[in-house]
Amino acid sequence: MSERPAVRVLVVDDQIIVREGFSVVLAAQPGIEIVGAAADGREALVKVDELRPDVVLMDVRMPEMDGLE
Repeated sequence: MSERPAVRVLVVDDQIIVREGFSVVLAAQPGIEIVGAAADGREALVKVDELRPDVVLMDVRMPEMDGLE
């Protein structure tokens, strides 16, 4: 049986401790690969184009551009 590829995740939050915390917890799970992180929505858009994650875990309240925008 072939192994499924890891789910590629981009973590987006304006607080570095939150970004790093989620990244550490998620990276410890089998089948999840953290491909990058961003500090706001605008940076996230650039990273999505660049990294092509499967999932974006994004805060809904951030400066510049939040997760709802």
